Amino acid sequence: MASIDGLYNFRDTGGMPLTGGGATRSDVLFRSDALAALTPAGLDALTDTDIGVVVDFRTPGERQTAPDRLPSSRAFRVVELSILEGAMAEMAGRFVGSGAALNPGLIAQAMAALPTLSELYIGMLQHGAAAFAEVARLIAASTDDEPTAVLVHCTAGKDRTGVAVALMLDAVGADRAAVIADYAASQDNLAGPWADGMLQMITAFGLPLTPEVRALVTGTPPEAIAAALEWTDAQFGGAGGYLESGGLTGDELAALRARLRA
Repeated sequence: MASIDGLYNFRDTGGMPLTGGGATRSDVLFRSDALAALTPAGLDALTDTDIGVVVDFRTPGERQTAPDRLPSSRAFRVVELSILEGAMAEMAGRFVGSGAALNPGLIAQAMAALPTLSELYIGMLQHGAAAFAEVARLIAASTDDEPTAVLVHCTAGKDRTGVAVALMLDAVGADRAAVIADYAASQDNLAGPWADGMLQMITAFGLPLTPEVRALVTGTPPEAIAAALEWTDAQFGGAGGYLESGGLTGDELAALRARLRA
């Protein structure tokens, strides 16, 4: 399925080449932006997929601002695994709500302290191993017998979702260049109305649209996810070892690989 109406950054991760030959399995792991803007046609299209589990990485504040829409015609299991890193709009809102926007000096300090995407992702990895391991566990437990495929999303589907999907694909032996290319595709998918709306929101908060801010909010430079995966290599011998550090068992990792490899 190429698209779902109301989503900008939806895709199936199937068909990705594996390092030892073969490809990742289709209709098992999907990724997208938030489901708040699904149209009636989009809801029908989602119903027709094999998706039965929706993993939402957004914070409670993000969910309250833009609740997901899900079809009522059949059951979906929603798993909330909040990861703060990557909640750019919410963090900007808190910053302005504190009154900092009225103080140019504090704005300058905040801008100087902005992380790069690489730093942001490594921060996610340092704090989110248990959450990412749970995603792997859900994928490993999915079957072809009923709609239990997993859809992972955050707000944009590029940062928290991007790190999660890259971990899953890297752990099962997907070609790393292909993993990086899948991550990088989000920038083009989000360009236009979605990116424009987010940037307008940031300026409404009183923050300047520097290149660094634009990258954090709308960018997916390949070097950012490459740095995150290299961090797992250095610290844990790869994404599989990293997921095990978050509580994934060896049997569950083997099941993940069996499920995601065609």
